[in-house]
Amino acid sequence: MVNDVKAVTPGSSGHSAGSTPDTQPVKSAERTIHILETLAASPTRMSLGELQEACKYPRSSLHALLRTLKELRWIEADESGSRYGIGTHALLTGTSYLDKDSVVGRAAAVLEALRSDVRHTVHFARRDEDHVIYLASRGSKLEVRRMHRVGRKLPTHVTALGQALLAELTTDEVTRLLPKTLERYTDNTIVDRDALIAELAEVRRRGWSLEQEQGTVGVVCIATVVPYRIPATDALSVSMPAEVASYPGELERIAGVLTTHADAWARELRAEGVR
Repeated sequence: MVNDVKAVTPGSSGHSAGSTPDTQPVKSAERTIHILETLAASPTRMSLGELQEACKYPRSSLHALLRTLKELRWIEADESGSRYGIGTHALLTGTSYLDKDSVVGRAAAVLEALRSDVRHTVHFARRDEDHVIYLASRGSKLEVRRMHRVGRKLPTHVTALGQALLAELTTDEVTRLLPKTLERYTDNTIVDRDALIAELAEVRRRGWSLEQEQGTVGVVCIATVVPYRIPATDALSVSMPAEVASYPGELERIAGVLTTHADAWARELRAEGVR
C-alpha cells in the first residue's frame, strides 16, 4: 500500500501547529474508506478511470490502494480485471454489524408482525447524517416489485424514513445538515430545503411522515420513528403502490398500525435498557 503519511523528522511531532495526533486523519486510511464507500454506492462495477474521476486521487496511489484491497478481498475485479466492486470481506464486516447490533437483532420479529397487520412491504432504517441506511426489510406477499435491499443508503429528503428522522431535529440542525438545494429523484421530490422544513413541521404535528412518489415513481411510503432514543435514530416504514394509497382511509389505517408497533417496540427497548 502506498504510504501517504508524511515522514516525521527528528524533533518534530509530524503535526501542524494547533493540531494533535488524535485529530489528524491518516490519509491512506481516509482514501481507502472513500474508495470502499464509492464502490458500495455505485450500481455497477467501476473502472480505474471512473474511480479516479469520483475520488480525485493520483492514478498511481489509487492503483496501489486498489491492488492491496483486491489482495485482501475487500474488493473484487471482473473477468477482465479492469472493473472493480465490493468484495466478500466487506460483506462479512457489514453482516457483523447487523449481527452485533442489539436493536437490529430485535427488528425481525417487529417487521414480521407489522407486515402481517398492514400486508405491505416494511422497512427498518437508521439515520447516518443526511442519509438513511436500510438495516432490515420484509417484502409484501401481495406485491411483486423490487424492495430496498439491506445496506442501501438513500438521502433523508427522498424517503419517508428520512423525513421522520429529520423531524426529530430542530430547524437549525436540519439547516446545517442539508444543502439548500436537494437532489431530485422524481418530479415529486422536494428539492427546496425551506419546503422540506415546512413538511417536517407537518410530520411533527401528525406523528408520521408521508412520502408520495418522491423517491420512486408509483410508490408511496409512511414512516414513524422508534422513540427509544432522544432524538430518535431509527424508524419503521410501510411502502405500498400509489394506487393502494389512494383508497379511502387506507393511509390513516396504516399510519395508526405503524405508530402502534413503533411505540410498543420503543417501550420494550427502554424497559430492557437498550439505548
